[in-house]
Amino acid sequence: MKEFVVIHDYLVTQEIVGDWDGQEEEVAERMNEIYHTMYDLADENIDTEVLEQLLALIWDTWIGQEAIAEIETDDIYDWCKHVIDNPEQHLQSEE
Repeated sequence: MKEFVVIHDYLVTQEIVGDWDGQEEEVAERMNEIYHTMYDLADENIDTEVLEQLLALIWDTWIGQEAIAEIETDDIYDWCKHVIDNPEQHLQSEE
């Protein structure tokens, strides 16, 4: 259930994102926007473990992408919507 996941546990700072040649603030802002968008799009009844895995996927997917500092809000929304709508494509089965 969504309310058991604390979004603030996932948010990042400039120090956490590392060296981005002066774009650390933009990278941190975009990463946090992705976290918030994913969380906001998640259904209230989403399985807690699934939501935690989707939020963890954000770091794994985006922190190494050079485009992260300049990604637009519409693109963030589209990516998050796709992931929320198709979690099986993005999450590893633990079976």
